[in-house]
Amino acid sequence: MSKRVEVGYVARAHGVRGELRVALHNPKSRAFDTASHVAVGGVAYDLVRARPAGGAWLLSLAGLDDRNAAEVLRGAVVEVDRDELPLDDGDVLLSEMVGLAVELTDGSAWGQVVAVEPGPQDRLVIHDGQLERLLPVVDALIVDIDVDGGRIVVDPPEGWPSSPRER
Repeated sequence: MSKRVEVGYVARAHGVRGELRVALHNPKSRAFDTASHVAVGGVAYDLVRARPAGGAWLLSLAGLDDRNAAEVLRGAVVEVDRDELPLDDGDVLLSEMVGLAVELTDGSAWGQVVAVEPGPQDRLVIHDGQLERLLPVVDALIVDIDVDGGRIVVDPPEGWPSSPRER
């Protein structure tokens, strides 16, 4: 597998034949539609079968044939090769934003993305010296993302929090 992208985690074993119930970070993701391989807990597996099941996915993996083996993987991170994700040209993954410089529309520096806080509203964690800002990932605030150029241009509302937050 080339560059892996974390898409979810093993919620539990399913059935007696070693299937895994995988909860995705993005419930709308179709990451397994085109994948032929996955990594679970850092170990690569051939993906035999994947099917949606009530807000999660059920995965059958080559070499994982019984419930006991599947139970051991509960809580393990599930990753997919980025090249196998069903992405359109220009799509950017949240994980690709970490490390990018952040600037305002006037070109002034606004910090660097150091992490992404996933949740109902994903947020970029931006550090600017001792200042930490949390910026929701929404089109209204993010003007441009240039991964190759190493920058994100943002347009936060005037008076956006500018006081230090404890890290």
